[in-house]
Amino acid sequence: MIGVHAQTLRYYERIGLIDPARSRGNIRMFSPWDIRRARWIKSLINDLGINLAGVEVIIRMQEYIANLEYRVRELEYMVSSQ
Repeated sequence: MIGVHAQTLRYYERIGLIDPARSRGNIRMFSPWDIRRARWIKSLINDLGINLAGVEVIIRMQEYIANLEYRVRELEYMVSSQ
């Protein structure tokens, strides 16, 4: 379906790289975002030779940067409202 083996997806989930929603029957429900992320992880590993530890660092750094960007926008809004 997405070019990533089911066992690989389960492993990515187990180590926290993806977090698909679950149905009432506990079936994984992959959103378009989950699918893009799984493909991107596969590309980092296969195309760039990055190991899973490196992928995890990249993902955590992206999340950290996104949080900082959000905070900057909040602060800019607060300053512009004064």
